[in-house]
Amino acid sequence: MTLLGQDQLHTSLTDPVLCSIGFLNEVMTRFPEAISFAPGAPHLAHLRDTDLSRYIELFGEHLRATRGFDAHRVRRLLYEYGPARGLINDLVAEAVRADHGIDVPDRAVVITVGAQEAMLLTLRALFRDRSDVLAVVEPCFVGILGAARLLDIEVVAVPERADGPDLDALEETRARLAAQGRRIRAMYVAPDHANPSGTVMDLAARRALLAAADRSELMLIEDNAYCFTAAPGTELPSLKAMPGGERVVQIGTFAKLCLPGARVGYAIADQQVTGADGALRLLSDDLAALKSMVTVNTSPLCQAVIAGMLLEQGGSLAALGRRRGTLYRRNLGLLLQALDRHVPPLPDVRWNRPQGGFFVRMQLPVPVDEALLERSAARFGVLWTPMAQFYLSDAGERELRLSCSYLDPEQIDQGVRRLAAFLREVAAPVGAGT
Repeated sequence: MTLLGQDQLHTSLTDPVLCSIGFLNEVMTRFPEAISFAPGAPHLAHLRDTDLSRYIELFGEHLRATRGFDAHRVRRLLYEYGPARGLINDLVAEAVRADHGIDVPDRAVVITVGAQEAMLLTLRALFRDRSDVLAVVEPCFVGILGAARLLDIEVVAVPERADGPDLDALEETRARLAAQGRRIRAMYVAPDHANPSGTVMDLAARRALLAAADRSELMLIEDNAYCFTAAPGTELPSLKAMPGGERVVQIGTFAKLCLPGARVGYAIADQQVTGADGALRLLSDDLAALKSMVTVNTSPLCQAVIAGMLLEQGGSLAALGRRRGTLYRRNLGLLLQALDRHVPPLPDVRWNRPQGGFFVRMQLPVPVDEALLERSAARFGVLWTPMAQFYLSDAGERELRLSCSYLDPEQIDQGVRRLAAFLREVAAPVGAGT
């Protein structure tokens, strides 16, 4: 047997970010009776009686009606390898144009294996060498941190304020790096009900961020996974749809809206790139070229299922998200009500009150680590996510994240009861009850 030393392998393999999801899955497996507030998984209520073949047939009918395909050609399209750029680019482009005012050509859209691949491809295309640095708003989704780590891209944190990133801190970091001959090449942001903070960037903050990106000549990578959970009438325009949106690559996913198991996402990258010969192409062309060397193509059958679901709603992302958003707002409201009802006043225990998204952040007076999670699971039958993995600094060492997205109402209430018992033990003042 060949033995490999850790020092012979890529350094990312020992990064806590890459190990965090595996650890949570392992704990959930060992404590199957525990109620888990850990995964940010979509609820599957809308899929209980779903016939996926019906959606594939809907897409086939669409191809026959709009492209003149016969049955044989439809089958070949779905059963064989597909183009790296995707099969349903036109449907996605039409949907974001109608629903979000993002007017881009079909070829500006690349259909990816989930949003995670879109992040990886976008980073690989934009970051030339080690002098390019990625900025993220802290706390930050671990997926983008992990993608940067795999690509050896340095990441710097920008503190988050109530209305969005601290742009003064961003400018200070940019100036410091520039003095070293380096640059912030791009910044990752989630303007709508961000994971894990739940923060919504207000309209003024969005305009200020776009203006800062223009001044500093940096790109913005916009993750819009949770925008559909906003309450009706509170929706804000995406960065990509606003003046200055030409500096934005938008990343989206159909996991929350349609079928998480399909693993279908997309990137919108309509920026023009000038080749060495002076010829113009779109950044999406480069993403597609990179994708051909990573996953070759996104599953045609999975794309067909997503397309069928989209077509059933008249080609509208907003229509797809309407019922889903109602369910998630209900669950979030139930979680906050249960916390108010069951968790007694305890020293240094507090939580935020987001208006959308999947998550609530809670602060504790003790270190929140894997050992504490094991204790919570074994003794109280409740799981959650430590927040340290969402930070580059140590700011999250006493925070945890609660996800309510995939649970039913009775599970939320029972889970909070268990959580309250856990909190009473770990957060009670010294000497209490004696």
